[in-house]
Amino acid sequence: MSDAGECTAPSEQEYESAYGTWRASLTTLLGDSSRLARWQERRYQFAHRVGALLTGAHAGSAAVTGPVLYGVFAPGAGLCYVGQTQEAERRLRDLPVGESHHLATTLPPEIWERVVVVRWPQLLDAVPESERAAVEEMGQLVCGLALEHTLQVTKAPPLNSRRRQAGGDWQPRDLARSRSRGALHAQRLPQLGRLVLDAWAELAGATAPEHAPLTANSVGRAVFPSALHES
Repeated sequence: MSDAGECTAPSEQEYESAYGTWRASLTTLLGDSSRLARWQERRYQFAHRVGALLTGAHAGSAAVTGPVLYGVFAPGAGLCYVGQTQEAERRLRDLPVGESHHLATTLPPEIWERVVVVRWPQLLDAVPESERAAVEEMGQLVCGLALEHTLQVTKAPPLNSRRRQAGGDWQPRDLARSRSRGALHAQRLPQLGRLVLDAWAELAGATAPEHAPLTANSVGRAVFPSALHES
């Protein structure tokens, strides 16, 4: 599965027409107080289901807690965003709700194709002792930031590749030249970084099981919000 879609880009006229259709649809969906309440309930119910799939125990797969890397894919655009958290049980539940994360504002969970979650501490037994010692020295937060940086540089997700400006516009970010904590420590974890990329590729390329919105292995899971619409 590629990180970028192969759909033909719409013309400017088609793009503006689609934007107008989106606004008109929302006007219908939010046309009075009862429909507003229905919209609020429907959106939260969907986001809650996605959050439960991202974090809960399912079909022999243990609940997801602690440090993880995660990424959100959309049809056409492919991988849109890569993040990390030390509290998967809280952050991943909030991710589709958007109460403390900007992603759902730009990319509504109703159109997410899949979410990949990698529990990177599960990979530590397969790395050299020198890297395990580096993780111990750095701490899990800095290690998570370092692995997040490795993924972002390798995959270049568009929502990580620009930053907002005070004037209301956006500026490209040169992730490869970043001087963030994650960037400064990423080179200390070459083998762990490769294992993360391998685990990521497996989950990003997995096919959604028939009649199921989730597939999991020993180091992570892929959740398919798109399948919830079909069910």
